[in-house]
Formats: sequence, C-alpha cells, structure tokens
Amino acid sequence: MNAWSQLFLGTIAVATLAMAIGQVGVLIAAAVLTRRVSRLLGQLERDLKPAFDHINTIARDASRAVMLATAQVERADRLVGALAQQTEAAFVNLQSGLGVPAREGRALLSGFRAVLDALREARRNPRSRRRTDEEDALFI
Repeated sequence: MNAWSQLFLGTIAVATLAMAIGQVGVLIAAAVLTRRVSRLLGQLERDLKPAFDHINTIARDASRAVMLATAQVERADRLVGALAQQTEAAFVNLQSGLGVPAREGRALLSGFRAVLDALREARRNPRSRRRTDEEDALFI
C-alpha cells in the first residue's frame, strides 16, 4: 500500500472514532437530560399533587351541593304541586258547599221580597182590596 492510501485510511479511522465519541457524548447528554426531566416531573408532581387533591375535593363538594340542591328543588316542586291540588280541592268544596245555600237563600229573599211587595201594594191601594173582598162574597 502506498502512503497516500494509508493516510486516507488513517483519516477515515480518526473520523470514525470522532463520530463514535460524538455519538457517545450525545447519548450521555440525553441520559443526563432524561434524568433531569424525570426529577423535574417528579418534583412537579409532588408540588401539584396537593393542589389536584384540593381541586378534586372541591369538585366532589360541588357535585354533592348540586345533588342536594336538585333534591331540594324537586321536593319544593312536589310541595307546590300538592299545595295547588289541595287549594283547588278546597275551592271546589267551598263553591259547592256555598252554592246550594246561596241559591236557597236567594230564593227565600225573593219570596220575602214578593210578600213585602204585596203588603206594600195592599197598603197603598185599600180600595182594590175591598173590591176583591166584595167580589169574593158575590161569588157564591
């Protein structure tokens, strides 16, 4: 082999060795970076865990509050519905209970008014009463 071939072959060997050293350096740097990121994530998880636990507690409490509020609204709705039904039934009973006596009372008042009107008429016209009595006597 000649000198030039050996020089190029040596240059190739040195370049290959430099690339291998560079790749090992990159792998070591990647491993160090991976460890640092892993530690950072672990620290972040430890720091944020209480906050996430607190948020979960707040969410559970809010869910429970919404559930209780929904139950109260449903209970109030049932109460208002029952009250409306009872009120309607009471008005129907009151109307039917007062309707008949009111009609009978009105009929009695109309009868009393007719009697009073007849008595007033009789007081005003005493002559017409005598005529009626005389006509009754002649009827026989």
